[in-house]
Amino acid sequence: MTSTTDLRPLDAPGRELLFTEARTSNTWSDTPVTDAQLHEIWDLARWAPSAANGQPLRVTFVRDAAGKERLLPHVAEGNQAKVSAAPVTAILAFDPEFHEHFPTTFPARGEMMRENFAGDAGMRAGVADYNAALQTGVLLLAVRSAGLAAGPMAGFDRAGVDAAFHAENGWRSQLLVNIGHPGEDPWFPRLPRLADETVLAWA
Repeated sequence: MTSTTDLRPLDAPGRELLFTEARTSNTWSDTPVTDAQLHEIWDLARWAPSAANGQPLRVTFVRDAAGKERLLPHVAEGNQAKVSAAPVTAILAFDPEFHEHFPTTFPARGEMMRENFAGDAGMRAGVADYNAALQTGVLLLAVRSAGLAAGPMAGFDRAGVDAAFHAENGWRSQLLVNIGHPGEDPWFPRLPRLADETVLAWA
């Protein structure tokens, strides 16, 4: 086990896998993604930071034909072929009632934290939305670290997806992510990144 004070830089191949050479896949092979691989992804993504360790991100892995049939009517036309072809499409959502788990996720002050969040649904939704998005970034890195490609998509009807998949639990969807092995011609040409002088400031 590595100590938290023994931080080491990721080697060049690791940086390429997760960052500099990583791409969003637009086509998918029919190579299956196993339950074990999906658990491996979550076992890494679960360590993402979130405010007060609230962990609002929720994931639904849509795998079989019946699940895809429920999902596809709510996906933008330009994304439907990708969802159909991908072995797995993950619905990433946040739980507006994430505060109910504070006794588990923040045991030192769990009951107090739960009470503080209980009376303000709007505040809870804002916190959950932002922090689930933060967790999502880590989940995408976890997909890549498992030797798989990710294809995140925002083109879908959130209300429709929530009605089809989240009617009982009240989760609120944010993003769809196709997961699998790249198919034929999966990559668009690499687009430019902004220059340092455009995005960085020093104080």
